[in-house]
Amino acid sequence: MWPLYAAGALGPYGSTMVTSIVQEAARGLGTRPEFASGAVTAYMLPFAALMLVSGTLAERWGRARMIRLSLAASVLACLLCTLAPDLNSFLAARALHGATNAFTTPLLVAAITDSTPRHRLGRAMGWFAAAQAAGQAFSPLVSGAAALVDWRAAFAFPALCAVLLVAVPADPSVTVRRATGRPTWGALVNRRLALACALSFLCYLAAVGLTVLAALRSEDAFGLGPLGRGVVGASFGIAGLLLADACGRALERFGPKRLGAIANALLAGGLLIAALGPSAALLLAGVTMAGVAVTALRSTVHALAATSAPANRAGASSLALSAQFFGGALAPLLWIPLYSTAPAPGFAATVLAPLTALAILGALALLAGRATGTPRPGRIEP
Repeated sequence: MWPLYAAGALGPYGSTMVTSIVQEAARGLGTRPEFASGAVTAYMLPFAALMLVSGTLAERWGRARMIRLSLAASVLACLLCTLAPDLNSFLAARALHGATNAFTTPLLVAAITDSTPRHRLGRAMGWFAAAQAAGQAFSPLVSGAAALVDWRAAFAFPALCAVLLVAVPADPSVTVRRATGRPTWGALVNRRLALACALSFLCYLAAVGLTVLAALRSEDAFGLGPLGRGVVGASFGIAGLLLADACGRALERFGPKRLGAIANALLAGGLLIAALGPSAALLLAGVTMAGVAVTALRSTVHALAATSAPANRAGASSLALSAQFFGGALAPLLWIPLYSTAPAPGFAATVLAPLTALAILGALALLAGRATGTPRPGRIEP
């Protein structure tokens, strides 16, 4: 199953790979850093928009075929990013890059859910979240190291990974669709999926804001170069990678709603430490704490979404992921102007996202009351 996990890393990798090289990309393209940071949004908007429909369409067209076509198209997108002569061309290539990955990640979540026994689903989602965390971890680190030579070289690594994954596809027994009947849009109208979408949106509204603002604060407040900014950004994913199995086990023990509440509280604390800590070490600590929280939230969202519509798992996963990346696309547009106006308060404002998620989960708990009972250990909530 390792090709599925490896492919799952490419979406988060592509979404954050320019955060540590914004200044270098801006200089290379003859523009300002705030304009070059639009490459994050340019990737995430088509990524998010196409995932509104990509999962259901790919369920109908065939999972394995769509995964391989998407990976091949991402190689072309990386090449265009490398060759872009100006900002507009670069943003267009980034948009294509986002579009290609829209047909990959939701199918991987559906495939993992279909091929994993229910009692081990939490750990499977934890390891998938770990793969995504790894992508997010190594993305700024690899990009930052590449920028020491030429920022355009950063796009060679994801292109090479996609080529290898096309050459070594997943076992068809893993990617085959288990449900019978035609996947429908109506199966996606349910409360469980709505909760997954809300948590997913708010998670990435905060997480992408953190990765972008941490890179800016690393240079503005502490004078870190591209490699130093890459290390700060990498700590986010490395922390999630190391604790992914623990997050999966926590999902099985507590259920997605309780783990979601715990993770959002941890995310809120990490954001405040990263925003207000007076040293680079505290910035690193806050980013690390947030990385663990986001890995737990990814596991939570994947479990909620993939089990919300058994007849259309990829469609449900794609909707939740669409919400996630719409949140990520909005993040730079919302948080960067606040940071530019007042760095510390503007950065700290990102805590509003996990606080809103906690309010939603608290309201649902109050509405459900004691009649719903408490999830038993070792069980994903139905």
